[in-house]
Amino acid sequence: MYEASVGLFVPYLRNLSALLDKGVSYAEARKFNPAILLGMRLSPDMYDLAQQIGEACRHATVAPALLAEREPVALPALEHDMAGLQARIATSIEFIENLPRAAIDGAAEQQVFFRLKNGTELPFTGRTLLLTFSVPQFFFHVTTAYDLLRHAGVELVKKDYLGRK
Repeated sequence: MYEASVGLFVPYLRNLSALLDKGVSYAEARKFNPAILLGMRLSPDMYDLAQQIGEACRHATVAPALLAEREPVALPALEHDMAGLQARIATSIEFIENLPRAAIDGAAEQQVFFRLKNGTELPFTGRTLLLTFSVPQFFFHVTTAYDLLRHAGVELVKKDYLGRK
């Protein structure tokens, strides 16, 4: 359970941070404000890049916190600036790396409730939370962030997404 949550989220959050760095470098080389990238969206009814990053961090912190029976880290209000988003990613990584592995590993059959932004609580076991909800949600938002940067012209390839050298 730990590897299926923290073990997945941490490296991909680091990759997401590196994607943002490449976005900043791209914008600076072309002499435009990198924050412009953060407002991009694939469709008018989809979250913009900043919100995609915010949601990736939310799923990466809430699911392991629920499994460890801890309160999720309180992330600051979502700002549309690169430094704030990098800080959000770093805070998320630090928080989940410090959760107790044994508690997470023992949570496969534990009953947990994921609270949506509208207050609705969805019931899961620890295993189903990860496998059918939080991991897919996390990767949806990370992939969409990658796609937005790629669509903007940032020179990214699959290894940037995967983080493999």
